[in-house]
Amino acid sequence: MPSSPESGGAPLDGVRVVDLSRVLAGPYATMLLADLGADVVKVERPGEGDETRSWGPPHAGGEAAYFLAVNRGKRSVAVDLKHPEGLALALELSAAADVVIENFRPGAAARLGLDAAAIHARNSRVVYCSITGFGRREPHDRPGYDFIVQAESGLMAITGEPDAPPTKIGVALVDVLTGLNAAVAILAALRRRDLGGTGERIEISLLDSALAALVNVAQNALVMGEEPPLVPYQPFAASDGWIAVAAANDSLFARLCEALARPELATDKRFATNAARVLHRDALLPLLEETFATRPADDWVATLDAAGVPVGKIRGVLDALRTAAPATVRVNHPAAGELELVAPPLSFESSAPPAPAPPPLLGQHTREVLAELGVDDARLAALEEAGVVATAET
Repeated sequence: MPSSPESGGAPLDGVRVVDLSRVLAGPYATMLLADLGADVVKVERPGEGDETRSWGPPHAGGEAAYFLAVNRGKRSVAVDLKHPEGLALALELSAAADVVIENFRPGAAARLGLDAAAIHARNSRVVYCSITGFGRREPHDRPGYDFIVQAESGLMAITGEPDAPPTKIGVALVDVLTGLNAAVAILAALRRRDLGGTGERIEISLLDSALAALVNVAQNALVMGEEPPLVPYQPFAASDGWIAVAAANDSLFARLCEALARPELATDKRFATNAARVLHRDALLPLLEETFATRPADDWVATLDAAGVPVGKIRGVLDALRTAAPATVRVNHPAAGELELVAPPLSFESSAPPAPAPPPLLGQHTREVLAELGVDDARLAALEEAGVVATAET
């Protein structure tokens, strides 16, 4: 299919993506591609679909919020990959695409006959992206879960308070980063292909994504040859809430001390340099905590912001979404009615990505997508009767 958008159109107009993935990392990647204008066809199991459809509460219109969060802008086709006719349809659909993305357990795609070799035998221009837990490391068939990779990558060891147990990040951030890395790699592979190359297989692993996200902390460990300390940032309790302060160098710390009316702290030898503050953290923190507790959070944010000290109020999720408006969009969902979603994070000055479409019902687009493959109404009815495909009428 063509993958060069007309001037002023969406960046990925004309790009067809077949999404064989489920849960979070893969669906997040394909949602970003849909945000950029790609036609994303999500292939799901009849009757159940992506298991996150039932991960709740909360639900809206019978769909779990988890599913709604990462599936906007896609078309859903319900096909039984374990049935020979269903597998043949999925293979035909994949071979006609620009991109195929999957996160089957390692080896499962090959057993099904939907691996990169099978797709490339039909169309060498397909960009095939596999998302795995641990990449090519042994054992190859080890499944990947965000929580486990947070643990094994070192992320949990550097999160939380020094005397507290290792702490999980509040969202499945490794899955999200993996999806983002997959989207970037797919765009690069499409660019290479369109400049005269062919398609290729990409592998993105949760562990590699997590290790790459350690950035300077990982480099500190490599340079020191030992485990790095926790990053010296922490929240402070104001009289009515919490704030985050990032006085990360000596100049900012001096400004902080002036704003707190505690200028003597900046000249105290224990706190005069960043290295000294890290060393004497246990002495410094109680002094700062005592001061911050005397005034409301909004007052401190205004004071420190005026002083040029990076500061932010620690907000709940709903408060953050409302404060950062416009951070959401409203779509008309076929079952939930008007539905509020987090807005796409991408903004372009010249091109025009499409307005977000609602997440699909299971099998909502089976009929139209299979018609594009040449499946007529009689065959569709027979396939549906046999349980090979399912449709959802809206």
